[in-house]
Amino acid sequence: MAQKLRLCVVAVLALALISLSQAQGPTEEDLVEDIMGDEMDVEDDLDLGIAGDEEEEEAEKEAEPAAPVIPKVIYKAPEPMGEHFFAESFDRGTLDSWVLSKAKKEDIDEDIAKYDGKWSVEDMKDSKLPGDKGLVLKSRAKHHAISAQLLRPFIFDTKPLILQYEVNFQTGIDCGGAYIKLLTQTPDLDLDQFVDKTPYTIMFGPDKCGEDYKLHLIIRHKNPKTGEYEEKHAKKPDADLRTYYTDKKTHLYTLVLNPDNSFEVLVDQTVVNSGNLLTDMTPAVNPAAEIEDPEDSKPEDWDEMAKIQDPDAIKPEDWDEDAPAQIPDEAAVKPDGWLDDEPDYISDPEAVKPEDWDEDMDGEWEAPQVPNPACETAPGCGAWQRPNVDNPNYKGKWKPAMIDNPNYQGVWKPRKVPNPDFFEDLHPFRMSPFSAVGLELWSMSSDIFFDNFFITNERNTADRWATDGWGLKKAAEGAAEPGLATQMLTAAEERPWLWVVYVLTVALPLILIIVFCCTGKKKSPEAAEYKKTDEPQPDVKEEEEAVEEEVAPKEEQESAQADKKSDAEDSPAEKGEGEEEAQDENDASAETLEDDVLRRSPRNRRVRKD
Repeated sequence: MAQKLRLCVVAVLALALISLSQAQGPTEEDLVEDIMGDEMDVEDDLDLGIAGDEEEEEAEKEAEPAAPVIPKVIYKAPEPMGEHFFAESFDRGTLDSWVLSKAKKEDIDEDIAKYDGKWSVEDMKDSKLPGDKGLVLKSRAKHHAISAQLLRPFIFDTKPLILQYEVNFQTGIDCGGAYIKLLTQTPDLDLDQFVDKTPYTIMFGPDKCGEDYKLHLIIRHKNPKTGEYEEKHAKKPDADLRTYYTDKKTHLYTLVLNPDNSFEVLVDQTVVNSGNLLTDMTPAVNPAAEIEDPEDSKPEDWDEMAKIQDPDAIKPEDWDEDAPAQIPDEAAVKPDGWLDDEPDYISDPEAVKPEDWDEDMDGEWEAPQVPNPACETAPGCGAWQRPNVDNPNYKGKWKPAMIDNPNYQGVWKPRKVPNPDFFEDLHPFRMSPFSAVGLELWSMSSDIFFDNFFITNERNTADRWATDGWGLKKAAEGAAEPGLATQMLTAAEERPWLWVVYVLTVALPLILIIVFCCTGKKKSPEAAEYKKTDEPQPDVKEEEEAVEEEVAPKEEQESAQADKKSDAEDSPAEKGEGEEEAQDENDASAETLEDDVLRRSPRNRRVRKD
């Protein structure tokens, strides 16, 4: 029992230590090292309190426990490496390479037509990386437009397109977008006049209004026959995007378009949508080979009725169409205590005619009606009427039965004809080249933070840029996050029902361990005395029963022997005879008990059975 208690205590302590270690969460240093490895500088910033004598300071250090070292992530601007077409981290603190639109939006009210929304280059409000600047949309309910030229135009050939950038909705987002446009290379492209109708090749990024959370991927595909452009929208992601708009963290949005027409959309380097430009765009890139003939029309005698009334059906003679659906219940009896002479409502006896009541203008005054108090305890008031019940003879209006239409020709559809606008583009990846990037946005929320725009055709180069930029932010944000225990308490304050989950998760296993370790069936001391021998042994239960049966006779024998001994002492001449008789009886009793034990032994039973 003592050993079980020790095991129980050890198990409980181990579970408590595991819970505490999990509640503490990963340390800041672990988060930094896991994400950045050897490429990130970590500086230990400790205030050692240099004042005072050196000897006293050393004595205090020895006496007091050392304070925990808090790693400080030092920001280092990402540097583009490898093949790239555009890289912008805004760490120079200026918008020198960007162009603010001076145009006006067409077809809207003059007061809001201007692109006069403010942009700024600054740190995030709650930045965990001092010195890490980004582009911030500053105005609410304004049109914003800003753009920048690529190092050279991107041409869709045999290499993929990788576009990525970071967004942080610092104050949340009510209604607005944070998507980017890749502006099509055209001879008349003027970034000063960048508006919503400026031609683009791809539009990509988050957009939200109300409870509609979107992650756009729109391409403008050129019809090879007509030369016209048509927008094609990727299918909606299956993943839940809500968290990316509400957690106020920096998220990395990545688009990968491959020459085989496949695409991937990633958030924080996790795929949330994928597909193929040929099969997963709406409307489809390639039109149908056949279309319905616009000049075809349905013939007048075309019969689309699948069922018709049986022309040979005849109404039965006993069919009564005038029978009511319900009739009074003849078996009903008026309840006892029904007040036939009492109305359901009476004039309010406490009502008083208003002093300003003018009977010539308002008519004769009548007190308002109130429920009759006499009817409150009675089953009912007024004239009693039998309740209605369904009429068993009711059949309703007779209608002929419906039968299959022998002249049914099916639902008419126009005939198919070859589509005069049909074409087949098997390489929609080969889109129009683009030479600039732009943000053309309307938002009801301010302080949307953009950072680390990057365009390349090499996946490894994009991953390296993401690690040096977004990876560093993630490490700093993770290091500043509270431990798991704090997060659990905060969540429970917002959702009190989580306390039930915590209790069931922590307390229930402890109770089960205690019950398992500290309770159990106690072994019989007699059973523990048996040892493994070649001698036949009786079952413990059977032996206990045998011992109980023998206790009473044995006590009687001992009592008899005591009486005889007393008699022997009184009669010395009879002492020898009494002792011999007692000895014989004891021997006989011992032999009987031994035979009985052997007879009840399972081993002895098997021998006799064989």
